Amino acid sequence: MHEAASLVKANTNAFAGRRSVVNPRSVFWAAVLILAALSTLWSLASPIFSVPDENAHATKAIAQVHGQVIGYQAPGIKHTVVDLPEGYSYSPQILCFAFHPNQPANCGVELGDVGGADWFNTWVGAYNPLYYYAVGWPSLILDGSDGIYGMRIVSGLLAAVFVAWGFQAAMSVRRSRWMPLGLAFVAAPMVVYFFGSVNPNGIEIASAVALWATLPRLLERFDTRRVAQEVSSLSRWYLWMIVAISSVTLATARATGPLWLIVVVGICFIATGWNSVKSLFTTSRSYIPLGIVAAGGIFSIVWTLSGGSLSSQAEKSDAPLVGASFLQGFVHVLRTTPEFVQQAIGYFGWFDAPLPTSAYWLFVIPIGILIVLAVTASRRRGLVTMAVITAAAVLVPALVQGYSVSQTGVIWQGRYGLFLYLGVTMLAAWLLSAKQGNRVAFLSTRVTWISAAMIASYGLLAFVVVMWRYVVGSGQPISEMWKNPAWQPPLGWPTLVVLYALVSIAFVLYTGWIAARAARLEDAADLAESLTAAAPTECSLRG
Repeated sequence: MHEAASLVKANTNAFAGRRSVVNPRSVFWAAVLILAALSTLWSLASPIFSVPDENAHATKAIAQVHGQVIGYQAPGIKHTVVDLPEGYSYSPQILCFAFHPNQPANCGVELGDVGGADWFNTWVGAYNPLYYYAVGWPSLILDGSDGIYGMRIVSGLLAAVFVAWGFQAAMSVRRSRWMPLGLAFVAAPMVVYFFGSVNPNGIEIASAVALWATLPRLLERFDTRRVAQEVSSLSRWYLWMIVAISSVTLATARATGPLWLIVVVGICFIATGWNSVKSLFTTSRSYIPLGIVAAGGIFSIVWTLSGGSLSSQAEKSDAPLVGASFLQGFVHVLRTTPEFVQQAIGYFGWFDAPLPTSAYWLFVIPIGILIVLAVTASRRRGLVTMAVITAAAVLVPALVQGYSVSQTGVIWQGRYGLFLYLGVTMLAAWLLSAKQGNRVAFLSTRVTWISAAMIASYGLLAFVVVMWRYVVGSGQPISEMWKNPAWQPPLGWPTLVVLYALVSIAFVLYTGWIAARAARLEDAADLAESLTAAAPTECSLRG
């Protein structure tokens, strides 16, 4: 019997040693490939500048990598003017289809057309330059539309790296059976749509995802009450690297970045508790990465205050409620929150490519199930965490817009809140993966498989609907896409749809497989621990 007890103990130690689900590198590269493929396909699926504000962001990036960091003011022109190099002349006719859902994308001229202007009055000319350097360099190699598609693809690749870091950190502990589902919502069509666009909104979302997933794992390493099996198998410095890079990227992506960083970090602190937070700030080795994060935040604030990227006073015709009070802006945003949620779930183009309302259920049901399970299974701290992140998702937009409404009017859009909405799903999965979620642990694999399939189906449907809008126009029957396509994306729309379907299948298989493997390893380790606890008692009884 002593030999049996030793054997059980050895098996327990073996399971305890395998704290991560699979090799961390495998998790990283699988996530990179899937997310990069999804974002690349979205980057090819719609005409250039069909993403909101993409013309402003792309022309800034082009001018910046060619040496013009900010631009200049020109008489009679409201926004900052940037000069465009040869091959990138711009004509407003490029966007002839915008705001006209029945107009296919074949009506305009090409970027670089001889009739275009060699300048553009971009309203983001003074924005923080880091993102634009990162994505603008393909314009040094390619011209016209090819350069924009190249910049889109680079933006998607960068976003995929951040999301893959999030997957890697999330799956680096033994108790991670629900994390694949929490992260699966990153494959939502609106998210990968912005990943594959020239718009800092995409990298803002991706860096926030990495931070939501990694910061709790880092804080867990500072919690001395946790046993070894519940601590990330990734080194503390590796987790710090992800946190530092993600934090600086989030803080510098847009003018509101420092505020978003404070919100994400504050909610993660609430979720993990005071002990780990105190230990983090009292450990001398934390000072270097904390200093890097602080430097990134300070740089962003200084650039915003000195570079002129704060919004100027808007005119009455620019946006609703210009000159209104804080309370008016706050209440307006609260009342229109359902509309903002709809925009975040799937409202493409310049608000001219909506999805069928019934299609939203494919996405809403998995979110609802995850949140209900998290609230049902959580104890006191978990309930507080879910209450705080949910309240933040609703109130932060209202507070921010209420503060600025007098100057800017109501300019908030649902996509600006995506980093918060994804925080809800990821923290819900994090709570369910902890011990408090044991009551519903048996559901994890089944729910993940079904939910991933629903998310992938929703993504494929959105992909087809958006291309339908640009290929023939929303007013034409979808059969016209086969019979008489007016516009074709690179590679042709049938090829893109087939590729998207294949990548979506790979996404479902990978998400379901990694969730099932996490559940099996956790269950086996728990069984081994229970056998170890019982073995000495049995030996003493027979002795």
